[in-house]
Amino acid sequence: MLSNISRFRGKFFAAMLATAFTVPTAAFAHHPLGGMPMGTFAHGVLSGIGHPLLGFDHLFFVIAVGIAALYTGRALLAPAAYIVAMLAGCFLMASGIGLPMKETVIGLSLLVVGGIVLSGRALALVPAMAIFAAFGLFHGSAFGNAIAAQEATAGAQVLIGYLAGLGILQYAIAVTAGWIARNVFKASEATAIHARLAGAVVAGVGLFLTLENAEGLVLGALGWTV
Repeated sequence: MLSNISRFRGKFFAAMLATAFTVPTAAFAHHPLGGMPMGTFAHGVLSGIGHPLLGFDHLFFVIAVGIAALYTGRALLAPAAYIVAMLAGCFLMASGIGLPMKETVIGLSLLVVGGIVLSGRALALVPAMAIFAAFGLFHGSAFGNAIAAQEATAGAQVLIGYLAGLGILQYAIAVTAGWIARNVFKASEATAIHARLAGAVVAGVGLFLTLENAEGLVLGALGWTV
């Protein structure tokens, strides 16, 4: 029985790893409402919920945050640093204050936090929260693009709904990822193989995105287009 469970876990993580490297670039585009303008509070909530789910870069990062947070000893508190900073970055972007090189930093965020989980080292609470918050600003700024692009129709109620959807869903994902790692895969220590395999998946996606972003920067500097 135990061997069957172990094989299932191995197949599950292998499937995750295969998916991570075969998701086409187009899958990173976010279209939670199918391009329909946001005009109500409900639209904002739905869009806020949809963006992290349809954006594999954001989704994988939040999962890594939840797993890394587990090993700080404060699995419920540590992800809150990401959520607060992410919402702040989104609000700033919606107000017209964007951060530079967002996609580049987001790619690096997966590489860094995924790499931390892969390393098998547990972060102390304060450094973990600082890392989560720093990257959270850029993820939030990217989320804010949806509001900034619809400035004419996105009123206060849309923004509030959007922020609520983003915050509640991503916090739930992070906490659930930590809970699954600890209770389903029994990865109670940072050195556990299943936690480190999850880190490898996230770091692999981050490496792919980072290389893709670096290629774009180099080709752009040379005046080439693809």
